[in-house]
Amino acid sequence: MKTKGELESEVGHALIRFKKEVMGRGPLSVRTWLIEDMLVVRLGGVLTAQDQKLLKIEDRSQGRDLVKRVRMELIEDSRTLLDNLIFEILGVKVISMHTDISTKTGESLLLFTLESRAIYA
Repeated sequence: MKTKGELESEVGHALIRFKKEVMGRGPLSVRTWLIEDMLVVRLGGVLTAQDQKLLKIEDRSQGRDLVKRVRMELIEDSRTLLDNLIFEILGVKVISMHTDISTKTGESLLLFTLESRAIYA
């Protein structure tokens, strides 16, 4: 049986690989926490060069909204893959997922609500 820290680390590394495959580039950092029946993941340095260009267009709110919408669509389109990835590591089904990205810090958060607590040593 794995420890909580081992599971958190495994999820973090799996999400880095996932982001590289889906976005073409992985985050620069990852922090992962299992809290009761939730999994929280903070990814740092996720903005691509294309994102940075969109954020510099004249109407900054339009650029920000575009980056956020594209990221949301990519994540939602890959939702089944993410749910399966989490299940394979934790052995617990994902009930819901919530996500957002900060266009100021380049940080992204993923919050997964789990069917039950993950079992660990």
